[in-house]
Amino acid sequence: MTDLGGPGDHRARRPGDGPETVASQIADAVESLTALWSVAAQEASLRLSLHQLRALRTVQTAPGLNLTALADGLAIGLPTASRLCDRLAAAGLLERAQHPDTRREVQLWLTPHGQRVLCDVADRRAQALTAALAAMQPAERAALSRGLRGFLTARATLPPDTDRPESR
Repeated sequence: MTDLGGPGDHRARRPGDGPETVASQIADAVESLTALWSVAAQEASLRLSLHQLRALRTVQTAPGLNLTALADGLAIGLPTASRLCDRLAAAGLLERAQHPDTRREVQLWLTPHGQRVLCDVADRRAQALTAALAAMQPAERAALSRGLRGFLTARATLPPDTDRPESR
């Protein structure tokens, strides 16, 4: 019997290697990672909800965006985004500034305190992930790294609408 398990062979070698089985295993790992992320965030200097953290991260990656763009990015309504920003501004994490060209538009910026909180959360998450990875065998870490690179490469080759449930 010839072993076709070389780098170009995408067929499953064992029954547990099929896409459905691996997808289920990944879903379990993502849930575990989400829990790790959440616990690390809750242990930060300032406890924030996941929505608040997502809003701060969105503003961090796109400084000066407006409220409508934030609401769209978070897939929430404009009134909800406005209340969320009110709470973040009251906590000293976010500031609103009038757009220099459009007086009716407000830009959103992280405060230095907001930046520090996000850095604290990121540091705690990195420490928690590092601890989990350190508990793995070196060969397992290497396999995970190769697998993640392969996943990202494959994901990048799929059409953009493949991830939407209605496209299936």
